[in-house]
Amino acid sequence: MAKRMELKDLNIYYGSFLAVEGVNMVIEPRSVTAFIGPSGCGKSTVLRSLDRMLELTPGGRVEGEVLLDDQNIYAPNVDPVRVRQQVGMVFQQPNPFPTMSIRDNVLAGIKLNARKMPKPQQDEVVERSLKGANLWNEVKDRLNAPGNGLSGGQQQRLCIARAIAIEPEVLLMDEPCSALDPISTLAIEDLIQELKENYTVVIVTHNMQQASRVSDKTGFFNIEGTGKPGHLIEFDYTEKIFTNPAQQDTERYITGQFG
Repeated sequence: MAKRMELKDLNIYYGSFLAVEGVNMVIEPRSVTAFIGPSGCGKSTVLRSLDRMLELTPGGRVEGEVLLDDQNIYAPNVDPVRVRQQVGMVFQQPNPFPTMSIRDNVLAGIKLNARKMPKPQQDEVVERSLKGANLWNEVKDRLNAPGNGLSGGQQQRLCIARAIAIEPEVLLMDEPCSALDPISTLAIEDLIQELKENYTVVIVTHNMQQASRVSDKTGFFNIEGTGKPGHLIEFDYTEKIFTNPAQQDTERYITGQFG
């Protein structure tokens, strides 16, 4: 079940360094939200705060709230492992587990969470997840082959299958196409459109055209200079951001004047 997320007065620190300051945003369920902005402005940092992966970086911590529906995922009684079951992540570089088969890659998250599952049910999960990632027809006859034997685009779709196998409510994607060729990129973009029927999708991208093609809403982040915190400058419907932005910095970035 796709869930709504809300960021309230979110400040993100690495040790004493304030990396991102004062982010307020509502991420609607069953939609695609894109984060854009120049390198170092904090968009990937914000993305990693949404499933508490930020805390895996030494010194990484947040102030403020990140609500999944109405539950603050940073509340003292909330288990970060449980958060990461509800909020899946797909990384920039396709990262299938090299020693595992295609089938075992899909099931990796379920096994990591120590969920016991009979083989027929495992088979169902594998088929459902690979179909969900538009990969089933390409690999159904070689499920026991190594996952890293696939092409780059197929590996990324395998990683998406692995992420959706645990049935998260939110799917985060950190530049999922940056390492892919144009044809594979198009396949992932088509897939993102299908995934939003069941998931809340948040994507970080450096590709303006990609943001305009795949997202319903776009957040533009910027930074005043080295050592300063990143800020969310503007957040609105993607069409408005790209055709009639409210902030001059947004317009300058989208038209290629900086970044």
